[in-house]
Amino acid sequence: MKQSEIKELSTAELQEKLGETRKSYTDLKMAHAISPLENPIQLRSIRRTVARIATELTKRELQ
Repeated sequence: MKQSEIKELSTAELQEKLGETRKSYTDLKMAHAISPLENPIQLRSIRRTVARIATELTKRELQ
């Protein structure tokens, strides 16, 4: 998910998306621990998406 897409979402949608992406990250991490993922770079991209969403939420709280 790109930063421009994140900025368009409302705060409630961002919080929901954050929960979903954190859950998918945890699931992928567990799956990778059991057997290697076909594309381990997915972990990095999801982790960065979580960070982007969290950053946008923090930015909105401070305004």
